[in-house]
Amino acid sequence: MGAARVANLRWTVPPAALAAYTVGDWAQPNRRKARSEQEASFTTGLARYDSNPESRSHSSGSNAGHNSEDQSVWLKISQKLDEVKHTVGSTDLGGNISNYIPGWARLLPATAQKLQRELSLAPGSLADEIWRDAHDPELNPEITRDARVRVSGDLCAEEQAFRKKRQQHAVQALSSYLDIPVEDIHPDDVPVIAMCGSGGGLRALVAGTGSYLAAQEAGLWDCVTYTAGVSGSCWLQTLYHSSITGRSFHKLVDHLKNRLGVHIAFPPAALNLLTTAPTNKYLLSGFVEKLKGDPGADFGLVDIYGLLLAARLMVPRGELGVSDSDLKLSTQAVNLSDGAHPLPIYTAVRHEIPLLEEEENNDGAQSDKKTTEQLMHDAKAEAWFQWFEFTPYEFFCEELNAGIPTWALGRHFDGGHSVLSPENPPIPELRVPGLMGIWGSAFCATLSHYYKEIRPLVKGLAGFAGIDSLIQGKNQDLVRVHPIDPGAIPNFVAGMKDQLPASCPESIFQSSHLNLMDAGMSNNLPIYPLIRPGRDIDVIVAFDASADIKQENWLSVVDGYARQRGIKGWPVGAGWPREVESLEDAKKALREPQNMTHEKANKKIADAQSHQDQSSENDTDLGYCNVWVGTLEERISEKEPPPSKRLFYPEHIEDQSESEFHLMRPDAGIAVIYFPLIPNPEAPDLPPAPEVRPRAAVHSMNRDYSQTKDPEQPLAPHANSIDPEKDDFLSTWNFIYTPEQIDSVVGLAKANFNKGHKQTRRVVRAVYERKKSDRLRREDEESRKRMEGFVPL
Repeated sequence: MGAARVANLRWTVPPAALAAYTVGDWAQPNRRKARSEQEASFTTGLARYDSNPESRSHSSGSNAGHNSEDQSVWLKISQKLDEVKHTVGSTDLGGNISNYIPGWARLLPATAQKLQRELSLAPGSLADEIWRDAHDPELNPEITRDARVRVSGDLCAEEQAFRKKRQQHAVQALSSYLDIPVEDIHPDDVPVIAMCGSGGGLRALVAGTGSYLAAQEAGLWDCVTYTAGVSGSCWLQTLYHSSITGRSFHKLVDHLKNRLGVHIAFPPAALNLLTTAPTNKYLLSGFVEKLKGDPGADFGLVDIYGLLLAARLMVPRGELGVSDSDLKLSTQAVNLSDGAHPLPIYTAVRHEIPLLEEEENNDGAQSDKKTTEQLMHDAKAEAWFQWFEFTPYEFFCEELNAGIPTWALGRHFDGGHSVLSPENPPIPELRVPGLMGIWGSAFCATLSHYYKEIRPLVKGLAGFAGIDSLIQGKNQDLVRVHPIDPGAIPNFVAGMKDQLPASCPESIFQSSHLNLMDAGMSNNLPIYPLIRPGRDIDVIVAFDASADIKQENWLSVVDGYARQRGIKGWPVGAGWPREVESLEDAKKALREPQNMTHEKANKKIADAQSHQDQSSENDTDLGYCNVWVGTLEERISEKEPPPSKRLFYPEHIEDQSESEFHLMRPDAGIAVIYFPLIPNPEAPDLPPAPEVRPRAAVHSMNRDYSQTKDPEQPLAPHANSIDPEKDDFLSTWNFIYTPEQIDSVVGLAKANFNKGHKQTRRVVRAVYERKKSDRLRREDEESRKRMEGFVPL
């Protein structure tokens, strides 16, 4: 997620539209009660549809009829759409008020009525057609397959087969990248390279596209085995593997220019796509299948958010060109069948708060064994995020040591087997729009996260210290509350308590659904899936477009995870140098009244002096390209290991043999190459791509949402002048980018990569040479043993 700059947050829906546009209200179904006659009318319609055998015959597999929960879900939808019609269609508005309602808002009642009709499940409605198609094995062959939970820490068979094919492809790519004759490269010497992008909404999507494009132009992309994403970088991977871009980053840049000039929640554009063929069926299919085929499913803001994202990002400029194959994650496996592209890893997290479950089980009563204060302390210490990964092959959780085929996403499981019954008919794979909403649901943060975002803004207020102390004292409560419910996926480990590791939390076996959210809640860089045992990554190239990069220091967060999991080879201390107290600050603090011994005071000053001397010799900031390498060396001492040395630093020194030596040591671990999105005065301006959406369409959005003052003069920043930490349009919560802004961000990302592409090539070359030396050493050892008779021929 990253630390969004709330100071720059702009409400992107016009005030006059808020009263009319109530899609966001769907997350709060009890906000307003519909009229009793509306409820009666809709319920009667559902009952008539259920009791009519002819109507039921239209919906294959729906012989169970509508249970009360089913009626309730669809009734909520109808009620909300009714509210739109009656709110906007009211003629009681005063003349002065009605003058401020935009013209498009007057069309909302008719549009809402059309959407209400199509989602009614009546015979011939769009929802009825979608539900019939959901049971067609020719359209959805996965519904004929039996799914089971795979319990194992190993990579699934499909991923292992992919690795072999990708390795052969990488031999050719590495030959070109390192200028080595292909016949001289042994497949076992090819480094396993992973590339990952951060979270950060559209900023991460646009900047990540520029970074990956630069890597592709340099020849590195074809050497990469894995890509991984959080939030906006997940959207990037989805688009790359779609028919819209055809696995071309140049086409992806053009697509973003054509689609990002309109806000995802702009009602005319969004509702037009949801009510007009063929995009209405394309976008609403997963919505209908989930609510109709998943007992207990509900809809919330995450579901609506996913729909809006897909309507903006997954629809090409020629809206008739939508392809259903883009809506299933498992179909991306086609792009991987010959090893021609990296395997994408998508991420989400589940927030586990065990003490909360304990208190609920006790009906709110205080635990007999622990005091309330102890419970609160333990809740803060024990709450953690479980990481779930999605690939075209498998949906997996390393902590649970279990996964299911991706094509089975959306099904209910019990005891490791897919549950099929009249209430649980086989339904198609959970669609991409729903997943996109989960992957990017940064707004599902805890109250603690929200306070962390706004804290810098209120520091200067009178009385802040007291208020801050009070809130920080309640942080144990804040870390447990999510004001907006996360998205939900059926729980595939239900009934499997005895089959999974004893470390699995009890609460996960007590819920029918897994509540998943943006992985940026835990770490805005998807490093954890990449260091999963079995993937054996040699080099990680991380592109970080997070907000407030220096403050969050996402690489350093991995230290604790690697230590907890026993991951060997991670470079401890990688990331932004921690801020240290200056000598002057230390002396100033000592002047304040406090209980400190003379020895402690001297030690505090000595530490500050040491840090000051050290910082004078070494730059405490990071550059465009930063390299560290871990070690596989076993440590006997229980003391904290020293931080990994930054390699190829300073960059201007020509003799970097020492850095290459560290990379080529036999006990060298994972090499991390870190590219932060920081200002670059030397970034060249890029010429605009020829395929750009008509300027008039951009202007129409500028009148409502633009960050520019004059709609006739769109913001046209230069790549060498933008600062991701300061420019408003680069806020995490901005959902509009002009073509000129996209050019500038892509240009900055490419320029930053180009600053470090020579270092990157040297790292890859050194790791290749190390693996080659290791292989030759092993072969020599085996040959010697055979000659000595220890190993039979």
